[in-house]
Amino acid sequence: MDQLACMRSFVRVADLHSFTKAAEALGLSRAVISTHVAELESHLRCQLLHRTTRRVGLTADGAEYLTRCQRILSELEAADETVRRSRVAPQGRLRVDVPVEFGRALLIPALPQFTARYPDLQLEVQFNDRVVDLIREEIDLVVRVGAVREPHLIARRIVTTRLLTCGSPEYLRTHGVPASPQDLRRHKLVGYLPTGTRRPHRWLFERGTQRMRLNLPFNIAFNSAEAEIRAAIRGAGLVQAMDLVVAEALALGRLQVVLPDWSAPGKPLSVVCRAGLRDSPKIRVFAEFAAELLRRYRQRVDALLDLPG
Repeated sequence: MDQLACMRSFVRVADLHSFTKAAEALGLSRAVISTHVAELESHLRCQLLHRTTRRVGLTADGAEYLTRCQRILSELEAADETVRRSRVAPQGRLRVDVPVEFGRALLIPALPQFTARYPDLQLEVQFNDRVVDLIREEIDLVVRVGAVREPHLIARRIVTTRLLTCGSPEYLRTHGVPASPQDLRRHKLVGYLPTGTRRPHRWLFERGTQRMRLNLPFNIAFNSAEAEIRAAIRGAGLVQAMDLVVAEALALGRLQVVLPDWSAPGKPLSVVCRAGLRDSPKIRVFAEFAAELLRRYRQRVDALLDLPG
């Protein structure tokens, strides 16, 4: 039995919930895929998959084995990449995932310069405001908002952020400017709804030694940071967001900061990759490119915003 081949087939069947789709993805026949999984189950003396006419699912043993197989195959891929990589110039496919606003405002304008510098790279970019699973979704590198706790990932923290409460000039003329965080209960508020949750983020405020996190009544909430900012610009209500996200709207006068004395520390932004890929030339050059974009933008935002704290 070729155990690595069997593991690859099993992982792809588990990911796609289908022997047929796994066969197509791996360029093998369905019979070969079925044989691989059967050999693996015989070797392990347990059932890994539930099979029905409509769907393939994992057993409890299969779910545990899948996690370990993904880790092993990821490390094998990383080892192969380390040996294969060119010392002359980065090359090959590079799959990255970035927050929507970072991609729209910073990455897209700078990409022509990057691709001209590294013409042998085939760059694939996903925009997401959710936390992606690098192994399961076969992503090489991400720009992530917030803490990175997975032990198999390497994170390089690039910049910190602050949380600002903002509203459009039209909204503030109509509804007034809040004087304290408690005043927000009398305003229309636009919230952020994290993917997979039912409740919007609570808003955070800090002034000197005072710190409060408020459960506020939101008139509307989005699972997209870009959507909540656009709604606030249109006058839907006040919004609390990272300074890097609202900086452009503030510079253009589309939003104005309220409660500037109550800005609070936000989440950090980091460049993250799988541990086994950190020495890859293509990972290294894109990580530095993304980090420099964030650092330069952080400097521009600091020059634009002169806020307490």
